Amino acid sequence: DTAILLIVPNSLFGMGNPLLDISAVVDKDFLEKYGLKPNDQILAEDKHKALFEEIVKKFKVEYHAGGATQNSIKIAQWMIQDPHKVCTFFGCIGEDKFGEILKQKADEAHVDAYYYEQTEEPTGTCAACITGDNRSLVANLAAANCYKKDKHLDLKENWKLVEKAKVYYIAGFFLTVSLESILKVAKHASENNKLFTLNLSAPFISQFFKDALMEVMPYVDVLFGNETEAATFSKEQGFQTEDIEEIAKKAEALPKVNKKRPRIVVFTQGKDGTIMTKGDKVETFPVLKIDQKDIVDTNGAGDAFVGGFLSELVQDKELEQCVKAGHYAANVIIRRAGCTFPEKPDFH
Repeated sequence: DTAILLIVPNSLFGMGNPLLDISAVVDKDFLEKYGLKPNDQILAEDKHKALFEEIVKKFKVEYHAGGATQNSIKIAQWMIQDPHKVCTFFGCIGEDKFGEILKQKADEAHVDAYYYEQTEEPTGTCAACITGDNRSLVANLAAANCYKKDKHLDLKENWKLVEKAKVYYIAGFFLTVSLESILKVAKHASENNKLFTLNLSAPFISQFFKDALMEVMPYVDVLFGNETEAATFSKEQGFQTEDIEEIAKKAEALPKVNKKRPRIVVFTQGKDGTIMTKGDKVETFPVLKIDQKDIVDTNGAGDAFVGGFLSELVQDKELEQCVKAGHYAANVIIRRAGCTFPEKPDFH
């Protein structure tokens, strides 16, 4: 096919919290001890400090390079395969063993990672406490929290990489770290009619980082989220509806700077269909069927969906095709432990 669109390196740009995932199947007592809900994602507080040591001592743990944005970027690169380094990733790590692992894993995934390395804080970690189909995530941001716009994003050689991209993705989690970095990237995208995409990421973002979220919202071309995050967002925004289609329409209608593109809102609902706004209607796309016994770990399913979606978006594919790719990637990821994938995708 001579009409194949060639994607160039650094077309897809991601910025977020690089974390080393420490995942383990735990018991209910462990969750109760640390006051965790079976299915949630939170930032570690003082009472969780011992959790990270205890989970390693008590349970069989696996380490995976993670962090929501980095997961999605890795999956997008995996879906694209060639050329390598279509995906760029910025984030902050420590100069330590975990930081080295993250660098090595990014390299193996053929992602062009430019980490801001500092010595004040160790590399961030995320404990994934798995019980049955549920997973409770506790992130200890540490170094990830130290990302600085002036120390990294503003540097001429780094900003050049931002300018090379045509699609941008940032998980809402990064709103807790560097709003000014997000705004700089979002405004660049908007001014140059490129695509800026954002994820609601977790209920606490819509609740406690509402102002930061709404400062970025006018620049958002594609908004991702799941059903729980959508419900919290609706409540916090005073939408006065629990109907996910209505929430999507209302989120789509929020003020937007770049009028050349209508905002697209995409909400996943686990095994239920994914909904996406299209003009004034909302469409539902059924997910791929999977047998309960084939599900190993749903941690990373949302990140995988976004990665699949972005891999097609960056190639200017139809939105329906983007959703299909998202569903495919999520279906692959939930059959495996951690956010890992086989050597090659089998997606058409």
